[in-house]
Amino acid sequence: MPAGRTRVLYLTYDGIMEPLGQSQVLPYLQRLAHDHTITLVSYEKPEDWEDKTARQTVEAEVRKAGIEWVPLRYHRHPTSLATSYDLAVGLIVTMYLALRRRIQLVHVRSYVPAVLALALKKTLKTRFIFDMRAFFADQRVECGAWRRDSLLYRAAKWFERRFLTSADVVVSLTHAGVSAMREFDYLRDNPPRFEVITTCTDLELFHPADAGSCQRNESERPFTLGFVGSLGPSYMFDLVIDCFKILREHRPDARFLIINQQMHAHIRNQLEAAGVPQDCVEIKAQGYHGVAQEIRKMDAGMFFLKPFPSFRAVAPTKLGEFLASGVPCLSNAGIGDLEEILEGGSVGVILRRHDRQGQEDAVGRLLELAANPETRQRCVDTARRYFSLEAAVQAYNRLYRSLTGCTEPEPSRGGA
Repeated sequence: MPAGRTRVLYLTYDGIMEPLGQSQVLPYLQRLAHDHTITLVSYEKPEDWEDKTARQTVEAEVRKAGIEWVPLRYHRHPTSLATSYDLAVGLIVTMYLALRRRIQLVHVRSYVPAVLALALKKTLKTRFIFDMRAFFADQRVECGAWRRDSLLYRAAKWFERRFLTSADVVVSLTHAGVSAMREFDYLRDNPPRFEVITTCTDLELFHPADAGSCQRNESERPFTLGFVGSLGPSYMFDLVIDCFKILREHRPDARFLIINQQMHAHIRNQLEAAGVPQDCVEIKAQGYHGVAQEIRKMDAGMFFLKPFPSFRAVAPTKLGEFLASGVPCLSNAGIGDLEEILEGGSVGVILRRHDRQGQEDAVGRLLELAANPETRQRCVDTARRYFSLEAAVQAYNRLYRSLTGCTEPEPSRGGA
């Protein structure tokens, strides 16, 4: 094996055929595979797997990158039994792969596959990177899925403690998340090695529209507000609608472009109930590459998350995608490092008061930012500073080598 190539087993409970896997798993691994030997285990949802064309495309991409992909089936119901079954299958498969491929390092995305990494570390002494993404158990409680006194929550918190105390490195998406973990009683005297590597964006894919196409005559081109992603229980979409209605008071021609995979009827019902004219709204389902094209049509982006305590560890994927595309954003306080990024870089607005006056002030400031010709470049510069995929890959490269003692490899055989 060439010098410097770490043998890595990467585990994710998200499928790489779904949008999250396409944006936050595969782009990293394709680049890391230039210098490391990657075996990827993912849990694919049946509806994604049945799309033969998409499956063949992903298979071709991982094969071209030199990644060994071992897809497992994701099971939904009943929740706890389905997850237990998935873990049992995963343990058999990953134990076999770790032995057969002589794996040195297990890199896991989020909590469920971390159970497998913990077992491998205890039995085979592999190194363990816990890429925690967010405070999973507390999010489930705060979003109403679990009760704080439930067995599921207590079990998840028991495992969380083992992950944090056993991992060789804990990767957090935010500095706020690290600060929160340093306050855990059991970590105060002996904290793990923390690294902050935020949700990242492919800056080659997400970029502003050509200068010529973005120059607009205010009287001819409507202002386009954008929303991208899901409408789960943690999102405050009703607040987005309220702000859009205020925006239309300033810009009666304003349009609302919504990129969402599956909830179109629900979205239209909410908009209709709020009195938003249907002819000013466009709702689309797009794949990963299509999202980049749609964001380039937007003048500003907007999203609000409920400011749960656990969301200090959250870094919304859409933020980097908006900023990389030159699009300023309106969001709310209490979410990860958003305040520092948006207002520190003058690339967005933080909504601090949810009453009518607070919304009017925030929307007015957003319109001012969108009209400023310097904002677009500041957004791109901020995306490069905080959300560069290449910088994240370099950080993971350093982690891999520091944990396994691998030397720096010969110059890479191919660019990213």
